[in-house]
Amino acid sequence: MSDRDLFANFERMRREMDQLFGDVFGMSRRRTGFMPAVDVAYAPDPPRAIVTAELAGIDPAEIEIEIEGRKLLLSGGRRAAESRTDVYQQVEIARGPFRRVVELGADVRGQDAKASYEDGMLRIELPLVHEISARPVPATRLDDDT
Repeated sequence: MSDRDLFANFERMRREMDQLFGDVFGMSRRRTGFMPAVDVAYAPDPPRAIVTAELAGIDPAEIEIEIEGRKLLLSGGRRAAESRTDVYQQVEIARGPFRRVVELGADVRGQDAKASYEDGMLRIELPLVHEISARPVPATRLDDDT
């Protein structure tokens, strides 16, 4: 028997067990939504925070962006698969609503933010209120025995 035969229905069986035991104990174990991956970087010239979020398959018109102090809030959703007749062997693409709060390391001017969406990547540039100055790391000697 091949490995494929052993695990072909494992995900389906896991979902069915989650539904069965969730119903028995009066709670749902079904996941709703997802959390998109996010990168946060800071650029010096001009000083700004750059937030990049991986949002493939989401209509950019349905993405909401809010800025509250040092928090960037992203929300929206990825629609469920269109076909109700397909039989899936594997389901890994997260669907449903999302809400992501990104803590920023500096004060930003939210009213001057610029966003772009290309190839499933949302890029938000947020001008900083103050420049971030790089702090030098004190040098240490490896051969000191003090």
